[in-house]
Amino acid sequence: MRSPSTFEAVLHRDRLVVTVGLAGITALSWFYTLYLARSMPDTITGVELALPQMHVWEAAYLPMIFVMWAVMMTAMMVPSASPLVLLFARLNRTRHEEKDPLLPTAAFVAGYVLVWTAYSATAALTQWGLHRAALLSPSAVSASPIFGGVLLLAAGIFQWTPLKQACLTQCRSPLGFLMSEWRAGERGALIMGIKHGWYCVGCCWVLMALLFVAGVMNLLWMAAITAFVLAEKLLPRGEVVGLLGGVLMVVAGILLLARG
Repeated sequence: MRSPSTFEAVLHRDRLVVTVGLAGITALSWFYTLYLARSMPDTITGVELALPQMHVWEAAYLPMIFVMWAVMMTAMMVPSASPLVLLFARLNRTRHEEKDPLLPTAAFVAGYVLVWTAYSATAALTQWGLHRAALLSPSAVSASPIFGGVLLLAAGIFQWTPLKQACLTQCRSPLGFLMSEWRAGERGALIMGIKHGWYCVGCCWVLMALLFVAGVMNLLWMAAITAFVLAEKLLPRGEVVGLLGGVLMVVAGILLLARG
């Protein structure tokens, strides 16, 4: 049995390793997103999309669009899950003092990212369909004020729904989630990560769809949505931030529809 001081040092090391790992994943995802944003105008979101052979582009670049979404979702969502991941690593060490919690923690993160990767596949197919329906411009921005307004209205209304509030409660209560959903081992950690990922998707899927309003690769818009997600999940009165944000989205949607 380790002495209290030794155990605290081990907990500190675990926290440092997990923090560095999460920061590295987030930084790499944002750097790659920045790279895509700078390189795609000439290849994917630029003039080529306006050519008559658009179906050829769709078939050739759909996998790349999927990768783009997967990296973006990792960049935007991993930061909001970091407090839960750190708490998971700590509880793992506390429950199994002699076992290294890093593998279960990695499995938890993998399960979480896996769910958002599945969402990314849906988003990529949706972007494909919106291009075919001429609802997105060549630069992947909403080509119709009506379409953009409807998306904003839907996102704002969703902020007030019971489903949103139930999922947000799970995201805002990491200890409660871990106590009620705890499973031992790497496989159990993977399942827990997947389950929390589904709660997170249930909470934020419409917010991520707002990327279609101002541009899928609009970095400022991505940063704004990321900041909003962090605020409603992590701030002491984050649920109020989410509700007020919903009101603002409805107002913006109405203004955009009026313009359309």
